[in-house]
Amino acid sequence: MSVTEIGTEARRGWMGLLARAPAARLAGVFDPLGATPGFEWLRTPETGGVMVRGRTGGTGAPFNMGEMTVTRCALRLETGEVGHAYVQGRDKAHAERAALVDALMQGPRAPELREAVLAPLAEAEAAARRGRAARAAATKVDFFTMVRGEG
Repeated sequence: MSVTEIGTEARRGWMGLLARAPAARLAGVFDPLGATPGFEWLRTPETGGVMVRGRTGGTGAPFNMGEMTVTRCALRLETGEVGHAYVQGRDKAHAERAALVDALMQGPRAPELREAVLAPLAEAEAAARRGRAARAAATKVDFFTMVRGEG
């Protein structure tokens, strides 16, 4: 299945999810899938830095915030699908697993991987987001103005 058949947005979604997932959590859901499929490296995992840019208020002029360490790799499965990964930090195994899942999602095992890998990662991410929102809501102060009886 080609990337155009899958859809760029769908692929962007699972690649982002794999990149944001904690390495241990990805390893926990990926390893039970069984034997790692055969593949060849197109780019072995390598660590480097990227410049992180931001915008004031989300719409202002861009500015350089600083550098972030990332690890990237690319591989080709024996069946021909190509997987890529960029992950934060120096964990080469995390980048390899993410690239393997990316490649496997382009083949016949996609429904199995969606259920076994992507769904648990998405639920864990949503739960973490809800937890952060609940902690932030606990600190919320409601200000209100009472109407005076003047008038």
